[in-house]
Amino acid sequence: MAEAEKHTILTPEGLRKLEDELEHLKTVKRKEIAERIKASKEFGDISENAEYEDAKNDQAFIEGRILQLDQMLRNAQVIDNHNAPRDTITVGSTVRVKDMGSGEEISYTIVGSAEADPDKDKISNESPVGRALLGRRTGEVVEVTVPAGKMKYSVLKIIH
Repeated sequence: MAEAEKHTILTPEGLRKLEDELEHLKTVKRKEIAERIKASKEFGDISENAEYEDAKNDQAFIEGRILQLDQMLRNAQVIDNHNAPRDTITVGSTVRVKDMGSGEEISYTIVGSAEADPDKDKISNESPVGRALLGRRTGEVVEVTVPAGKMKYSVLKIIH
């Protein structure tokens, strides 16, 4: 029996980005790779042709990513938090917290794992911090166990 495919939790913005990436791969990148393969075959013997090998490897990567995106979009669960309680953190919420240890204030947007990008302060709902913040309200203190130890955050503000 096949294992049930996991839902891909996405914000509307995340859904748009994945759809745009898939369209770009299918319409632009596939053609570019096909042209590279065709051009590299003109160099002669493909058994010792580095350009051909590189193009074939890129083609395999692109086709793998297309399959991955197709599966993610097929199993997408788009989160619409417009009807969510305004005082509760949900997927799609941006939350301002204060690190009780350092006093530093940080903003995070809670997103599905497919959209997570820590460099842009987008954290997964499956991460320790994201999981701990879900369902919390302004004023609550959250204790989170992270690889570096225990962290305490005070929820300052929730933006939907």
